[in-house]
Amino acid sequence: MNIEYSETVIVGGGQQGCGVAASLREIGHAAVIVERAEVGHAWAHERWDSLLVGSGNRTVQLPGWEYDGTDPDGTMSGRELARHLRRYAEERQLRVLQHTEVRAVECPPEASDLDDVRFRTYLSTGAVFESRNLVAAVGGYAKPRLPASASDIDPAIMQVHSRDYRNPAALPDGAVLVVGAGISGQQIADELADAGRSVFLSVGRHRVFPRRYRGRGIQEWMYIFSLYDDFVTAAAGHFESGDPTKLPGLPVTAVTNRGADLNLGTLAEKGVILVGSVRAAHSSILSVDDNVVAVAEDSARSLRAILHKIDSGIRQRGFVAPEQNPPLDVNMAHIANFGNKLDLAHRGITAIIWCTGFGPDYRFLPKQALDDHGVPVQQKAMLGALPGLYYAGLPYGNSLHLSGIPATVECGRFIASQIHIDSVMRSGSPDPVFLL
Repeated sequence: MNIEYSETVIVGGGQQGCGVAASLREIGHAAVIVERAEVGHAWAHERWDSLLVGSGNRTVQLPGWEYDGTDPDGTMSGRELARHLRRYAEERQLRVLQHTEVRAVECPPEASDLDDVRFRTYLSTGAVFESRNLVAAVGGYAKPRLPASASDIDPAIMQVHSRDYRNPAALPDGAVLVVGAGISGQQIADELADAGRSVFLSVGRHRVFPRRYRGRGIQEWMYIFSLYDDFVTAAAGHFESGDPTKLPGLPVTAVTNRGADLNLGTLAEKGVILVGSVRAAHSSILSVDDNVVAVAEDSARSLRAILHKIDSGIRQRGFVAPEQNPPLDVNMAHIANFGNKLDLAHRGITAIIWCTGFGPDYRFLPKQALDDHGVPVQQKAMLGALPGLYYAGLPYGNSLHLSGIPATVECGRFIASQIHIDSVMRSGSPDPVFLL
C-alpha cells in the first residue's frame, strides 16, 4: 500500500477546492487536491450547453486572482469558467490528483491533538493519504435528486435530470415537460421554447429577481444597497422542505443578453404551458397540484419585495435613477390553473427534464462527522464536527452564501487561516497567529 503524507487533503477540484489550496500555498502550507474527474469538471460536463454563470464575471474571483477578461459586466459560460479554473490551478502550481476518487476517510482512533495524522484518505488508485487536516470541497449540490414518482412513469418517455441535459437537439421529437421552476427549470424551459419546442413547466415555489431595474443591473443594486444577503438567504418556508438532504436554489434571474426578464409570466407569454407541482405518476398520467396561480402570485410577491427595497434605498439616499417604464411584475395575464392531471400521451410529451435539484453527498466522510441523514454536522459555517475537518462551498443555516462563486476567496482564506493557527499553536511557537 502506497502511503503518503500531506498536511492537508482537499476533496474536490472545483472553485472552492482550488481556492483553499491556493490560499494555503500563499502562506506556505502544503495541500493536495483529490478530484474524481478533472478541475472544473462539473462546470464543463455537468451543465447544459447554453448555461451562463448567473453571478456575473466580476464575481469570478479566486485568491490572489481577480477576473482578468475583457467583459467584466458579462456572464461567462460554464465551460469558460472550467477553463478559467484550470488556468488558475496551473499558474498557481496546485497539486491536483485528477481522475481519482476518494473511497473513504477514516480517523485513527488513537490520534491526539498533537499528532500529524488525524485522517487517512483512501483513494481509488489504492494509495492512501495521511493528513492532519481534511477539507471537503464538494459543496452541497453534488448528488442529483429525482422524485420517487419518476420510476412510475412509462419507460417509453425519455427522462433526464438537468445535470445530464445538454440542448434541445438531444431530445426526441415531441413536447417536453420540465419539472421544477427554479433557475435551471425556467432557463431550460425558456431555451426549449425559443427552439420552437412545445413546453410544459411543472411549477414549485421559488423567488424572482429582475435582471435589470431602473437603468442598472441587479448585481449593481445588490452592491449599492447590500442586498446580497437577500439573494442568498432563503425566505421563510422556502428553505424548509422537510427533507434535510435537499437544498434550495437561488432566486430566478435571467442571465442572457437579450434584455428580457425571466419568470412564469414571461414564459407563459411565450406559450409555455404551466402545470402544478408533480405529486404522483402512473404510466403516462401525472397527478399534479392545482397550484399554478398560487405559485405565480407568490413569486410575484418576492419580485415586488426586492423592487421595494431598491426603490426605498434610492429614495432614502437621494440617488438619481430613471423610473422603470413599464413597471416590472410577473404578468399574470396568461397564467391560469391547470387542474390536477397531466396526460403525457395525450399532450404528446416524449421527454421529461427533472430540474428537481441536488443534495449533498458526503458518504466518504467518517460516520461521526455526519448526522442520521448523512448530512455533515457543522459546528459553525466551515468548521466540521471533527478537529481538522473543514467544509468549503457547503451552505450554512438558511444562507446559500458559502455555496456561491462570490464566497470562494472568503472560504479559502478562512480555512487557510484556521490551518495556519493550528500549525503555529501546535508547534509551540511564540509567533503571532495573525496573517498579514
